[in-house]
Amino acid sequence: MFIASQKKRENIAEYILYMWQIEDIIRAYKLDIDLICANIIDRYPSLSEAQRKDLTEWYESLIDMMRREGVAEKGHLQINRNTIAALDDLHSQLMKHPKFAAYNAQFYGTLPYIVEIRAKSGDNKAGEIESCFNALYGVLMLRLQGKEISDETTVAIKQISRFLAILSDCYKKDFNNQLFTDND
Repeated sequence: MFIASQKKRENIAEYILYMWQIEDIIRAYKLDIDLICANIIDRYPSLSEAQRKDLTEWYESLIDMMRREGVAEKGHLQINRNTIAALDDLHSQLMKHPKFAAYNAQFYGTLPYIVEIRAKSGDNKAGEIESCFNALYGVLMLRLQGKEISDETTVAIKQISRFLAILSDCYKKDFNNQLFTDND
């Protein structure tokens, strides 16, 4: 909760990846708040009672949402899908605006990798932005499992990361009303 709040303010791409990881952690603990308390929350001895209570309630609310939204086994919470949708909307705006030629260039440099990712995804078609996140998250999971990442994948992930970093920076500026100004 504390990390998620910080990431959402500072880097929306990291926030999404973090929240997807939280969803998977909740699934790994079988949506059981007692297991999450014992294995996650209780491992933070520096938390005050109020912070511990807030963190427990945050996990409980995520568990409840996962159950209600039918994503207990797979998929993403609506709050996370909404964030991706907001990034999709911003991406569309940036692609149409002449001020963001460098953004467009980064996107078109990333597009061949997105096309390849989408081709490999079978029936599970995601949009361009979500496909980028799927690739990053997939590589993150492979690294956590100690699996080798091919040179081709490493090149693709570096490009996707650069692109999402620019999109995240634009998101932060847009959130702070600093992206589009009156003299554009």
